[in-house]
Order: sequence, then structure tokens, then C-alpha cells
Amino acid sequence: MNPSKLQQQQAQEASLQQDTTANAGVEFPTAEEAIRYDAAHTDLPPSLAERLKKSVEQEPRQAESPWWKRLLGG
Repeated sequence: MNPSKLQQQQAQEASLQQDTTANAGVEFPTAEEAIRYDAAHTDLPPSLAERLKKSVEQEPRQAESPWWKRLLGG
């Protein structure tokens, strides 16, 4: 292996180790917080995002009850 490839590989390994170390100390009080953190830091592939959007659009909408039923508990 020539010196430049060796240096590049070592730099990549060091970067990966730093990333792993930086995230290793994160603790969450609930599972929901962990999921929110993961969702905020993970990019979806465009094809998956499009499929998810289409799937949500196909879900039936819940009929909202009239205000007077919500007020009276009906």
C-alpha cells in the first residue's frame, strides 16, 4: 500500500472513530426522544420519502366530529 493510500485510510478510520465516540455519550430519558433525535439526524433517500408521502396521502382521513359533540362529550 503506498503512503498516500495508507494516510487516507488512517484519516478515514480516525474520522469514523470520532463520529462514533461523539454519539456514544448521548442518553435519552424515553424511547420517543431517541426516535425524535434519530429522525432529526437521519436523511431519507428521496425514493423512500416519495413512497412515504404517497402512502400517507392514501390513508383515509378521520371525520372530525362537530364542535357541539366535542363540547358536550357526545
